[in-house]
Amino acid sequence: MLKLGCLLASLCLTTISGWATAEGIADVQADEKAFSIEGLSPEEAGLAIFREADRRESGYEDLKVDLEMILRTSRGNESRRALRIRQLEMPGDGDRLLVVFDTPKPIRGTALLSYAHREGSDDQWLYLPALKRVKRIASQNKSGPFLSSEFAYEDLALQEVEKYTYRLLEQIERDGDSYFLVERRPVGDHSGYARQVVQVDVQELLIHHIDYFDRQDRPLKTMLLDGYQIHQQRFWKPQRMLMYNIQTGKSTELTWRNFEFATGMDADRDFSTNSLLRAR
Repeated sequence: MLKLGCLLASLCLTTISGWATAEGIADVQADEKAFSIEGLSPEEAGLAIFREADRRESGYEDLKVDLEMILRTSRGNESRRALRIRQLEMPGDGDRLLVVFDTPKPIRGTALLSYAHREGSDDQWLYLPALKRVKRIASQNKSGPFLSSEFAYEDLALQEVEKYTYRLLEQIERDGDSYFLVERRPVGDHSGYARQVVQVDVQELLIHHIDYFDRQDRPLKTMLLDGYQIHQQRFWKPQRMLMYNIQTGKSTELTWRNFEFATGMDADRDFSTNSLLRAR
């Protein structure tokens, strides 16, 4: 499953029981060299690129990561938040994601739980400590902003390949590197986006840039992902994601640190609606 959407556009790559091995690395490198889109139609090529990226990202088991969120107004004023992300791979279905805010104090303990599904609408719940209640996010509301950031609720759901149709637009050269430009359109009825244009590097199939278009097909937002680093010889992770709203001039920046993999998290214990109440 492609992670991140945004958030989770590049969160995980293949692992073997949480540890890389020389033989495993050689096998994956051989598979990557064998990947080709030669002879495919634009639609087939776009789908093949995202399926291959999804294959490379599978097998991570679970992960933990700490983040800082920086919100900027159109005038450049900043506010900062500290948060944690927990993610769990679910064989046979979409993955699960838990986002918990630690600061500032007024939103400490606020938590979002997402169940991604390969087919049908994803499930999301929001816990608000001030109200001491768990609120289910309706599908038609998932295009709304998440806690005043430039990320929508749907951006925080894990991006399953099956949720989009794809079309390869072109292959470009930029700063000495090659990239695929792939247009993807959401299959569901409740997305806030008509389409996205995703820039994926040819060598590693990592997402570097996404252009978002609103329901009237006007440019809405852009997201930049940079500072990729490899962890445990297998896990490519961006150090920064910057979401910029073209229509308002506001932006939200996420910086990532302290990745942990295969920590032994459990679906029922750590990713249930009851776990939202213990997120603090």
